[in-house]
Amino acid sequence: MIGTICYVTALSKIDLSVASAIIQATPLAVTLMAVVLLGETVHWRRWTAIIIGFSGVLIILRPGGITFDYNMLWAVAGLFALAMRDVATRMVPKDMPTLRVSTYGMSMLLPAGLFLMMLGQTPLPMSLLNWGQVAGFVLVGVAGYWAITAAMRLGDVSVVAPFRYSRIIFALIIGAIVFGERPDFWTLFGAAVTIAAGIYAFMRERRLNRSR
Repeated sequence: MIGTICYVTALSKIDLSVASAIIQATPLAVTLMAVVLLGETVHWRRWTAIIIGFSGVLIILRPGGITFDYNMLWAVAGLFALAMRDVATRMVPKDMPTLRVSTYGMSMLLPAGLFLMMLGQTPLPMSLLNWGQVAGFVLVGVAGYWAITAAMRLGDVSVVAPFRYSRIIFALIIGAIVFGERPDFWTLFGAAVTIAAGIYAFMRERRLNRSR
């Protein structure tokens, strides 16, 4: 619920490309929380990758600069909450069906949506086209959430997580075509630093797992 509220709020206040660039640090946050909550061992190389990856987030944010927007902190809060969700998914007993876990997760979007509605504008009547759009969003969202849950539970995290970095590619394309966004150099550079650090961290984890 917290991750959804924070990330949706970020999407409503900052560019899609910027919010997506920040959220790319989620896999690194998952590694960090796995150390704290699951007692996993992380050696100095992956610690270095985590530090570099979050440095990329700081490059995007540029706190104290003239381009800094406090609304970007919604995306930062969202990435840590979504990372906590991923870690919790790994802790669910293996005998619990993925469909049930996904249903629980999607059900929590209802109170999150009601909370956002209470804080936002007064709801307006929707046209038939609007209802069709909402139905499409729900179908795609449910399918995507089920796929993410299944991948996190059944797949090797070091293999699954890097695929999430493809999000920034789609975000840049949609942001440019649909919303006319033009992210600056430092946003793109910070995203590249975060992605490179994340891919290195998971490649390193995969190599260590193979050597055991």
